[in-house]
Amino acid sequence: MAGKLYYGVGRQSINPDVPVSLVGYFNLRMWEEILDDIEVRALVIEQGGQYCAIIQFDLITVSQELLEAFYNEITDIKTLHRENMIITATHTHTAPETRTIRPGSHKDYAPFAARKAAESLREALDNMRPGELYTGLTDDNRFCFNRRYWMKDGTVMTNPGKINSDVDSPEGETDYEIPLIGIKQDGKLKVLLANIVNHSDTIDGCKVSADWPGFFIRQLQSELGGDSMVIPLIGASGNINHVDISNDTCQTCYQEAERIGLGYADTVKHALKDLRIAEKFTLFTQSTEIACEPREISENELDEAKVILEKYRDIPDLANGASLTSEDLARKAPAVLKFFAGTIVDMANNKAAGKFNLVGIFLGECCILSLPGEPFTEIGLELKKKIFPQYNAMVVSHANGTGNLMLSSGYIPNLCNYGRGGYETTPRSNPCSVKTADQLLAAWRKIKQNLNKV
Repeated sequence: MAGKLYYGVGRQSINPDVPVSLVGYFNLRMWEEILDDIEVRALVIEQGGQYCAIIQFDLITVSQELLEAFYNEITDIKTLHRENMIITATHTHTAPETRTIRPGSHKDYAPFAARKAAESLREALDNMRPGELYTGLTDDNRFCFNRRYWMKDGTVMTNPGKINSDVDSPEGETDYEIPLIGIKQDGKLKVLLANIVNHSDTIDGCKVSADWPGFFIRQLQSELGGDSMVIPLIGASGNINHVDISNDTCQTCYQEAERIGLGYADTVKHALKDLRIAEKFTLFTQSTEIACEPREISENELDEAKVILEKYRDIPDLANGASLTSEDLARKAPAVLKFFAGTIVDMANNKAAGKFNLVGIFLGECCILSLPGEPFTEIGLELKKKIFPQYNAMVVSHANGTGNLMLSSGYIPNLCNYGRGGYETTPRSNPCSVKTADQLLAAWRKIKQNLNKV
């Protein structure tokens, strides 16, 4: 055992005060009001001189621009760096854009969010205190569904619509497990990490919200009381969302975010009594960087995109207004088809490779493993059940940047998903090579091999 564990927490509001678009769908949505606060949270853990940290933003992702701005804000902090921090996001679709290469962005927002993240990290470091590590596991099958469906014609469609008689069956798996890590001080739970596999896209429109993770956080922090911190780490959920297509209930509204957030909170609350102490462990971190090639775009894809652009050349480009989503793509809405086609042409002309930084935090029988972008749930299951089965493993998506300043993050499907159909495998939605999932898993397997040699 390497010594006593110490922890510190900090949080700051990142509510916008500049004109900036919310991000997550295909059109501009300049924010109009704040439904509930969005924030950035920091957790620092230290044991025997070894440090690690988790930074979580209530944003759709951690853009490379935001990541680099944050690193520049903390150059004086020598104990924390790229190799021992996981910097992630809740993936809410009702928070500001941080990528200045995208329409509707504002040059001041990403630097502002980075400063607030640095402030939260310094707050955590300034308030380190002794604690005890706990771990647990629960599950909830009420709110998550594989959103890619085999249709009766043999193709796959994303979000095919409610009660669609052409649906055959889900294309892939779901992951209902919720790994838990807690830190107690004087017998009271002060920090709770919960790894939940689901999208945070229950709200559209132009109002700022942390979506269901916000309801989850607020409910559990009110239950725990005091200066507690709850961090819902979003798992590998690129092909998962909350939409149950077997009924015609509206599931795109603020009330839906509340239903899901409070539902998950209730499940986790009842599991807290079963948390068990991790009595002997040593904190350490592992990291590696992988090169990611740009998405392969075939001549047929490029030719088809040019045909669509010509066909819909008189259709106005997407602008500020009602949200357009993957369901509109499934319905082949001309404005969305034109948008996707334009992106394919741009990608073909400006191919950008990237580098992904993978970080693992190991705490005895627990581990927290980072992945970039929106990996499909099978990738997370592979990590948890086959590569690191001896751990209570958390897989954290949207972590540690988007690869480079010209990449906007995106889905990471399994190789088998390509060529079937659906939104997530299109070049616009997936700017990285079709081999990326295999590369990520290979990198984690290599880390596991190195651990076995120690």
